[in-house]
Amino acid sequence: MRGNALEAIIGAIVLVIASFFVYFAYETSGQKIKAGYEVLARFGDISGITSGSDVKLNGIKIGTVQKVSIDKDYQASITLLIKDNIKIPEDSSLSVATDGIMGNKYIAVNAGFSSEMIKPGSEIEKTKSAMNLESLIENFAIGTK
Repeated sequence: MRGNALEAIIGAIVLVIASFFVYFAYETSGQKIKAGYEVLARFGDISGITSGSDVKLNGIKIGTVQKVSIDKDYQASITLLIKDNIKIPEDSSLSVATDGIMGNKYIAVNAGFSSEMIKPGSEIEKTKSAMNLESLIENFAIGTK
């Protein structure tokens, strides 16, 4: 009986230490955006994009998708949370991209050249919807564009 109590105490200590390491790894991984500013965008199709999807600039994560909804014009409306230290030129555009052929979808920021930067709460109007593989194959098969 005494051996079982000792094993339970050691097991509890191991679980506490493991929990600390998981928490530490998450906090230092750079995956969590702690502070930033919101930007809005509308797309015709955002297949595969959900809350929590990455926002990347040149392959580097600069934010996350905060909210996904449908607007009054039946467009996909998304709210992005961008890191405070990242400034995006006003003439930039957004597109839905994929990590590899079968990878996760994310929002790609295509930086523009304007000296004016996007203000918090404003909308990025230049967007490119997701490519739908089924539609592309169908169009190729029947010969339409």
